[in-house]
Amino acid sequence: MRIRSIAIGLLVFLLGASAHAVQPNIVMFVADDLGWADLGCYGNRFNESPNIDRLAAQGTKFTQFYAAAAVCSPTRASIQSGEYPARFGLTAHIPGHWKPFEKLAEPPCALSLPHDLFTLPQALKEAGYATAHFGKWHLGGKGSGPKDFGYDEAFEFTGHSIPGPRIEPPMKGPKRLAEYIGDRAVSFIEAHREKPFFLHLAHFAVHIPLTTTPELLKKYEAKPKAADYPSQALYAGLLEEMDTSVGRVLDAIKNAGLEENTILIFVSDNGGLEREVGGWPGTSNKPLRNEKGSLYEGGIRVPMIVRWPGVTKAASVCETVAVTTDFYPTLIEAAGVKAKSDYVLDGVSLSPVLRNPSAALNREAIYWHYPHYHHSRPSGAVRAGDFKAIEFFDTGETELYNLNDDLGESKNLAKEMPEKAAELHAKLKAWRHEVNAQMPQANPAYDPKRVDEWWSRGKIEPTEPPGAYKVK
Repeated sequence: MRIRSIAIGLLVFLLGASAHAVQPNIVMFVADDLGWADLGCYGNRFNESPNIDRLAAQGTKFTQFYAAAAVCSPTRASIQSGEYPARFGLTAHIPGHWKPFEKLAEPPCALSLPHDLFTLPQALKEAGYATAHFGKWHLGGKGSGPKDFGYDEAFEFTGHSIPGPRIEPPMKGPKRLAEYIGDRAVSFIEAHREKPFFLHLAHFAVHIPLTTTPELLKKYEAKPKAADYPSQALYAGLLEEMDTSVGRVLDAIKNAGLEENTILIFVSDNGGLEREVGGWPGTSNKPLRNEKGSLYEGGIRVPMIVRWPGVTKAASVCETVAVTTDFYPTLIEAAGVKAKSDYVLDGVSLSPVLRNPSAALNREAIYWHYPHYHHSRPSGAVRAGDFKAIEFFDTGETELYNLNDDLGESKNLAKEMPEKAAELHAKLKAWRHEVNAQMPQANPAYDPKRVDEWWSRGKIEPTEPPGAYKVK
């Protein structure tokens, strides 16, 4: 009897060890410019996102999750690298624009992801994963594409409608990007169901210029508007296109029998775009302040959902502060990969809060560095606990907010709490020194009469202001 008990115990142990050794598949959906308040599962009552909402109902929804930057390229770089983008100077969208006659001269921005990084797909590929990127890249051109950073398969496209010749196999007419990267994702899953895979799906939705299908436009134009929300039909239609694509991927994973061994992540690259030069409202980040391109909450707090069977609990909510640099250490840990001893990771593993949403993470603060003019002014920010400080580089002013009491950042506490403001400002300066963040300088070409001019970094010539787009 004793021998039998020992044998049964050993069998259970071995089965458990074997199950633990199975590497999970990983699918990451990255939305473009999707705001914190745009999804049904985050309270939106006009847009329809049933498939993304399904992810939230089956997993963990984060309410205090942040993009590492207020615009796309640096946030995407943080996901691939696990590092703050200020470490390697990729602090603006590529190639972007600048204001050559403003008070401050911006530091140059890196035009691609550095090749000396050991990226997340490279780490997973070394561990036996098949890797693929489909959709927007925006981290460098020729010689700096997804395949140069660890992706086995790749399709890059920035826009909502792909010309027929770009499609595989070529078509006579165009195809919507959300539909096409859904096609590619389904094919990739079916082809790699026997080995672990990392699938990175980068949608262009809901970036301007807004377009959608005639059917979806008609649907949302006929739908009653929601109170206190722009209820933009083109925006809602484009969001539904992405949601439908997400649903197709979820179904493909289930049909392949991989549902119980696949981590699914949905996140946006920065906050929503509220206003355009043309004056139209795209979305609203309320109750958060401001929008994309700003270090107020509306520019950097984003939706994030994780479904990890056996780890996350259904319909759970995590209020712990986290950031996009955390994906890298979380996912290599899940894959059983040890971080390289000589590679800097700024993120921390989210495993504790995925298992227990009320758990804490071993981190004092998170930081942002945005030394550029865009939808705001050159600035940096730090969040430690409930307090957040924003330093504006053109004036040297530091603002302080208690986000627990004032989510909308309506009351600047810097004068009431000068010691706390000084404490956070000191943290921010020390962090900038640690990562060698490049700072703007006084501009010798400053011209008050020309401060409103915008120039293209790519063409070095005058260009339209950011978001100079009107809905037709």
